[in-house]
Amino acid sequence: MATVVLVRHGRTTANASGVLAGRTPGVRLDDHGRGQAERAGARLAGVPVVKLVTSPLERCKQTSKLVLAAQQGDPAVVTERGITECDYGDWQGRTLKELAKEPLWRTVQAHPSAAAFPGGESMATMQARAVEAVRRHDALVEAEHGPHAVWVAVSHGDIIKSVLADALGMHLDLFQRISVDPASLSIVRYTEQRPYVLASNTHEGDLSWLKPPTKKGRSRKSGGSTDAAVGGGAGPGEPTAGARA
Repeated sequence: MATVVLVRHGRTTANASGVLAGRTPGVRLDDHGRGQAERAGARLAGVPVVKLVTSPLERCKQTSKLVLAAQQGDPAVVTERGITECDYGDWQGRTLKELAKEPLWRTVQAHPSAAAFPGGESMATMQARAVEAVRRHDALVEAEHGPHAVWVAVSHGDIIKSVLADALGMHLDLFQRISVDPASLSIVRYTEQRPYVLASNTHEGDLSWLKPPTKKGRSRKSGGSTDAAVGGGAGPGEPTAGARA
């Protein structure tokens, strides 16, 4: 199937002050966060993105605009509630320092699958809706643009961590082992056999290997066989002997 680049929004005023923003309206990128989002867009400038899906929250829409500004094409833009921030309920707007004293904090750290925020949603519900939304849009992108297409989803830290955990086959209780920093890029390619996590929490590096392959050749896992290469394979853009044409 297609390839999704998961982009976390840039740093916000709430991130900088240690506040759990949740779905609070009006939370915007600070100057540092705007710079982060611009750099994320610059990394993707050479990749022909066919679609950008964004959380409806302002900080993600700001990040999306800065990513799109670096694109030479005109990707379709869709707002998707399925990848909006977790509903932290009564925790929203409180400082992380204060929340760390709550009994539920330990559950969130050690057994997030059992965590439900008072007045909000459970982390299991959060993951289910986020994974469904990402997989649904991925299938739509492939159906319209083919299996080599690349699209972007701009979302939030816990949302992206939960999508990566699903792609890695990890139980939600292990998802706190994954880090997703502001404006970081993580990359997942979905196939009929399994998802492939191609990158996680990256801040630098060339992404030209994400470009669709030319007619003369096919890049790794982007066409032909979607089997995992035993031993690791030859890397992006290099043919692997024995792969089906």
